[in-house]
Amino acid sequence: MKTGYNTDRGPSWIGWVDFSKTWSTAYFRGRTLRRAGGMFDANFYDVQTDEEFWVSGPKRDRTDTRYGPSDPEIEPEAVDAYRVFLEGAPLPGRENG
Repeated sequence: MKTGYNTDRGPSWIGWVDFSKTWSTAYFRGRTLRRAGGMFDANFYDVQTDEEFWVSGPKRDRTDTRYGPSDPEIEPEAVDAYRVFLEGAPLPGRENG
């Protein structure tokens, strides 16, 4: 996940995101993010602040920050799952595709 400010150069995080049953709402770090189309460099926005976010899965080539100035922050509870993902394992919940 990364913020969309300054043409996608904001901070990024690797962590657990909860989604609604329809995948139209994401919950991350106490924020409620709603999916929306038509935004430049964003696919979700914070329902309270209108701040835009790009939510996607991690990438094995570690290009998760896109244009960001530094590596993503990896949340402590996601470190082990991210490490085994980088070693070739599927993401939890995606074992069958």
